[in-house]
Amino acid sequence: MPRVATTSLIREPIPGELAAHAQVSAVVAHSNSQWTVPDPLAAVDAQMADGTVIVLRRHGNPAGPRVVLSHANGLAMDAYYPFWSLLTDRFDVVVYDLRNHGWNLVGALDAHAIPTFVEDMTYVARAIGHHFGPKPAIGVFHSVSGQTAVIEACSGAGSFAALVLFDPFICPPGCHQGHRERLRNTMGRMVDGARRRRESFESEAAFAGRLRGTPAFGQLRPGVVDLMAQTVLRVANGGTEYVLRCPREYEARIAEQGYRYAESVRIDALPCPVKVIGSDPVAPHSFLPTVAMDEIMALNYDFVPETTHFLQLEEPEQCVGAMLDFVGKDAERAFAG
Repeated sequence: MPRVATTSLIREPIPGELAAHAQVSAVVAHSNSQWTVPDPLAAVDAQMADGTVIVLRRHGNPAGPRVVLSHANGLAMDAYYPFWSLLTDRFDVVVYDLRNHGWNLVGALDAHAIPTFVEDMTYVARAIGHHFGPKPAIGVFHSVSGQTAVIEACSGAGSFAALVLFDPFICPPGCHQGHRERLRNTMGRMVDGARRRRESFESEAAFAGRLRGTPAFGQLRPGVVDLMAQTVLRVANGGTEYVLRCPREYEARIAEQGYRYAESVRIDALPCPVKVIGSDPVAPHSFLPTVAMDEIMALNYDFVPETTHFLQLEEPEQCVGAMLDFVGKDAERAFAG
C-alpha cells in the first residue's frame, strides 16, 4: 500500500519539477518491466440508479486535490496504473471502472449503454463525496468515458469542477466533415473488431501475446500488455480459462452507439474548464484528428507527439505533465476551498 503524504498541490510548480516528479514516480511504480497495482486505501460499492454496483477505489494522498479517473471501452482502470501512479503522491486519486468492466460484475446487456454511463457518472460522483468526503474534483477521462463526461457536464449535473479529456469520442455539430467521416469509419471498425474478438484464452500470457502482435498496441510501455491481461481478463470455468471482463458483445454495443452520441455533444454548453489532450493526429493508429476541430481548439487543446489513442500508456509522463500544467494554472480555481 502506498505511503500517504500530507502536502497539498495548490502552489505554482517549480520549473522542471513536474517532469522530475513523474520520472521518480515511474521508477518507484515500475521495476523490471512489471507493473503491480497496489491495494487501494479504500474500496467501496456504489449503487447506481438501477441497482448495479460499481466499485470505487481510493489511492494516493487523501489530503490532496481530488481527481476521478475512468477508461476506454473494453479496458479497465487498473490498466492505466502507469499513468495514474504518477499522481498518487500529490492527489487524492479515485478510480472506477465503467459498468460491466474491470472490478465490476457483468449485468444485463440492455442496460449497457452510453446514456446509462452518463447517469452512472453522476451517481459515482455523489458516492465519492458520500464515502470519501465532499471535495471539488477534477475528472480525468479517456475515450468513451471522456464522451460520457462531456454529456454529463452539459446535462447540468455539475459533478466535476474541471475536466481533462484524453482523446474523447466527440464530434460536435458543425465539426469538420473529414473528422466526421473518419470517426464514423473508425467506430465501424471498432464494432467489427469487438465482434470478432476471442471470448476466452488459455492464459493471460496468451492474451498478452496477441496484443504484442497487434500494431495498435505496438507503442505501449514495456510490461503494459501484461498489465492489460491481468486487468481485462477474469478466471472462468474453475480456472481452466480466462474470459474478457467486458464481454465482446458489450464492447461492440458501446462502439455502435459512439458516433451517434459523439454528434450530440454541445461543447458550447460546458459549465467548467476543460483540457483536451489528444494523440498525434498524423501518427499511425491515432484515433481522432482533434487538431482539425476548431471547437476542441477553443477548449484548451494539446496533443502528445508520436502517440496513438493509448497515449496515457505510451507517454504517461508527458500526459501527466500536460494535465498538471492545466491543473496548476487554468483550473486552479476549481480546487478553491
